[in-house]
Amino acid sequence: MANNRRMRYGGRMLALSAAALGMIAAIAGPASADDQPTRAQLIADCDSGQGKCTFNDPKVGQAYLGSFHRVSDSLYNCSTSPATQSMTWSDTVGSTDSAGVSVTAGGNIAGIIDLSVTATYSHTWSSTHSETSSINMTVKPGEVGWITRAQVMQTVSGTWQTHYDDRKWGHYFWFVPDVVTGPAPNGTDGQSNAVVVKSRKMTAEEKRSCSSRSGKAKAFAVRS
Repeated sequence: MANNRRMRYGGRMLALSAAALGMIAAIAGPASADDQPTRAQLIADCDSGQGKCTFNDPKVGQAYLGSFHRVSDSLYNCSTSPATQSMTWSDTVGSTDSAGVSVTAGGNIAGIIDLSVTATYSHTWSSTHSETSSINMTVKPGEVGWITRAQVMQTVSGTWQTHYDDRKWGHYFWFVPDVVTGPAPNGTDGQSNAVVVKSRKMTAEEKRSCSSRSGKAKAFAVRS
């Protein structure tokens, strides 16, 4: 009797093991080219919530200063002497993934990355940074000036794991490696945001536009 119970128990264990191996094969087995989803499809399912996604093993890279970009209107000095004027600038820097696709604030993708980074590094991750301020800029006569800014940036690399309740493209799980580049807090790894005033000489057409103006009130021309 004891032997019969052991045999029945052993039979159930073998059946369960076979079922488990079948599941692993379904997950890991190769799919045909027609069944392969695109990276964009998998990420879209993560973003929409159709796939249950996690961003596994995040690794935060060394912070660096991003490229300078224009953040203000242009100030044309149509007078005959250097002049200074306060100019307001505004800048919003977002995040992009390894395919150059924008990672928007408030979306599922940004939220999943933030949860993963917070759990691993105990600090939050933000997909966007916005900042507005003003600066006094001096422009020489016959020149045009504008304000540029560079944001401290950082990469976060990891692997998207997409889980479906029912098989999709033949599998329950799909994995997508990704690198997301986004803004980092000022001072990260000793890097600081930078604001720089740029200027150049006016073109002949811009000088003609200046000559059509008259009066001190029109010594400066601000254009987008």
